[in-house]
Amino acid sequence: MPCKPNPVRHIGHEGQSVIDTSSARPRKPGEPALALVGLGAPEPDPGDASPHAFPDGGTWRTEIPSVEGPEALGAVLKESARLDVPVHRVSQGSGVWMLTDAEITEMVESCAERDIELCLFTGPRGTWDIGGSTRTESGGGGLRARGHDALAGCVEDALRAAELGVRCLLVADEGVLWTLHRLRAAGVLAADTTFKLSALTGPVNPASYAVYERLGADSLNVPSDLTADHLTEIRRVSRAPMDMYVEAPDDLGGYIRMYEVAELIRRGAPLYVKFGLSKSPGIYPYGAQLREHTLATARERVRRGRLVLDLLARHGADGGMSPLGSRLPGELRRFPTPEGE
Repeated sequence: MPCKPNPVRHIGHEGQSVIDTSSARPRKPGEPALALVGLGAPEPDPGDASPHAFPDGGTWRTEIPSVEGPEALGAVLKESARLDVPVHRVSQGSGVWMLTDAEITEMVESCAERDIELCLFTGPRGTWDIGGSTRTESGGGGLRARGHDALAGCVEDALRAAELGVRCLLVADEGVLWTLHRLRAAGVLAADTTFKLSALTGPVNPASYAVYERLGADSLNVPSDLTADHLTEIRRVSRAPMDMYVEAPDDLGGYIRMYEVAELIRRGAPLYVKFGLSKSPGIYPYGAQLREHTLATARERVRRGRLVLDLLARHGADGGMSPLGSRLPGELRRFPTPEGE
């Protein structure tokens, strides 16, 4: 269970050490002790806080990424129960096409039993294609879908997953996103299907963030090296939910920002707090040859989540989490589509 904030000692009128258990607002790391020696942090500016929240009133939700199949999902569910880590969403990175119908169905049913949203990646993508540009120093087109056939493959993945009960799809290409949004507007995909923008495509400025929202994104991964000021800038133009690794995989920088989580939520709400893992080899595309590593890292991601939740609790900043089972983003702004007119 989350810990209660630790009592803090300060110096009384006669020099004695006094316990202060008051918690008028969440405290910053080391705050009372630093204030004693004249190094207190400035008060937070109310004007830079996000004015937005999820439809349920919460400001943050949790996500366990890189859950690559039923066995990894089982490990996450078992560990989250053992460590009492609430999970709103699990996401997979290898792609729908790397799972059998039976595997997808098992994952859908396991998540439904626990009111957890399941998000599967659409593929193919440029980094796995025969094109050589993604292997150049410039990175070429990155994860984007190269050509009509790759676009068609992503759509095929989306339709297949939807037929099996998946209601959240990960995309890494703006054309794929717009196409899937048009299919949703036309009723080909269910109206409650949500689209999540990949961390490897994530926007880095408010204008691009707003464009992806209008193209159909329901939550957007942003790079983990954005500053708190960057999040405030984005929140001035968009209320679309934000996904952010508080510990990023090495191929996304390997940043570990646990002590900043409370401020990231304050600035970036509504925010999915993602528990990634640094110093861990990549597992995409997943297969049995990576089984032991994948299961071990799945469990460790949950443990990292426990560390973040404990830290928030110690600082009195663990309020505002959405109820479990919450998944929809609320009303968002979209470009008009012929199908929706």
